[in-house]
Amino acid sequence: MTDPSLSSAPDLTRQLEALGGQLVWRIGKDEVSEQVVVRLGFASATPRFSFLPKLRSANDAELQEAVEAGLVVIEWVD
Repeated sequence: MTDPSLSSAPDLTRQLEALGGQLVWRIGKDEVSEQVVVRLGFASATPRFSFLPKLRSANDAELQEAVEAGLVVIEWVD
C-alpha cells in the first residue's frame, strides 16, 4: 500500500514554491538587542519594510551563532 502523504508531496512542493515566489524578506541584527531579526512578508508589503527600524548587517558566523543560541526573531510584515 502506498503512503497517501507521498502522493501529495509534489503538489505541496509546487504550492510552497509558488508561495516562496511571493515573499520578500530582510535578515539582520537589531542594533539594541543584538538579536537576529528575520522580517518576512508578501511582496505587496515591501513598502512597509521601510517604516521599520533598520537592521544592521550580520555575517554568516553571526547568523549561525544566533540560531544556535535561540536569538532569532521572526517578524511578519503585513
